[in-house]
Amino acid sequence: MSLLAKILIVLLTISSIFLCGIVVTYVANADNYKQKNEILMTDLAATKEREKSAKRQLNENIAKTDRQAKGLKDEIASLKIEISKVKNDLKDAEREKASLLQKVDSWTSITKDFYQTTDKQGQLLKNTLEELNRVQAGQIKQKKELDEISAELLEKVVIIETLEREKKRLLEQKTELQNRLNQFLLSSGKVATEVGPVTLEKDVVKLVGVPVRDIDLKGLVTAVDLKNSMASISISAADGVKEGMIFHVTRGDEFICDILILDIDAEKAVGVLQLVQQGQQPKIGDNVSTSF
Repeated sequence: MSLLAKILIVLLTISSIFLCGIVVTYVANADNYKQKNEILMTDLAATKEREKSAKRQLNENIAKTDRQAKGLKDEIASLKIEISKVKNDLKDAEREKASLLQKVDSWTSITKDFYQTTDKQGQLLKNTLEELNRVQAGQIKQKKELDEISAELLEKVVIIETLEREKKRLLEQKTELQNRLNQFLLSSGKVATEVGPVTLEKDVVKLVGVPVRDIDLKGLVTAVDLKNSMASISISAADGVKEGMIFHVTRGDEFICDILILDIDAEKAVGVLQLVQQGQQPKIGDNVSTSF
C-alpha cells in the first residue's frame, strides 16, 4: 500500500473520529439547547404572565392614583375656597381689631377720666363722711344731753307732782286743824278766824343730790308705790340718811333704778323713783346702797 493511501486512511480515520466527536457534541448540545429552550419558554411565559399582572397592577395603580389625584384636586379646591374664606375672615378680624383698638383707646381715655372723677368723688365722699361723722357725733352728744335733760326734767316733774300732792294733803290737814281750833275758840267764847280755801301755789322745786362719795349706806326696799313712783327704804336719819341722797336699787348684779330721798322719819326714808330700767320695777326686798 502506498504512502498516500496510508495518509488518506489516517486522515479519513481522523476525520471520522472528528466527525463522530462533532456529532456527539451536536447531539449533546442539541439536548442541552432544547432543555434550555423549554426553560426559556417557561420563563418567557411566566414573564409574560408577570407582565400582564404588572400591567393590570399598573392600570389599577394608575386608576387609583387618578382617583386620589381627583380627590386631592377636589380637596385642594375646597382648601383654596376655605383659605379664601379664612383670608376674608382675617381681613374682617383685622378690621374689627382696628375698630376694637380704637374703642379700647376711647374707653381707656374714658376710664382714666372716670378714675380721676372717682378719686375726686371718693375724696369728696371721704370729706363728707368725716363731716357726717362729726355731725353724727355732735347729734349723739346732743341727744345724750337731751335725754339726760329730759330724764332730769321728768324726774323733777314727778317730784313736783309728788310735792304738790303732799302740800295739798298738808294744807287740807292744816285746814282741818284750823277748823277744829276755831270750833274750840268758839266754844270758849272767842272769835273764830276765817278759814280760807285750800289753794295750791305753783312753786319751783329744786332738789340737789347730797354728795355721798364718802358715805356707804346699805338697806332694803320696804315698800313700793309704782302708781306714784315712790318707794321707802329700811334705813333712816339714825343711820345717816339725809334728804336729797340718792340710793341705787339693785337685784343681784342687776341695776333696777335710783331712789331720790324726799322724806325721813324715825324708822324709814321715802323717796321718788328715778332711772327705772325698761322692763324692770323695784320690789320689796331689793338692795339699796349709796354706792355700787
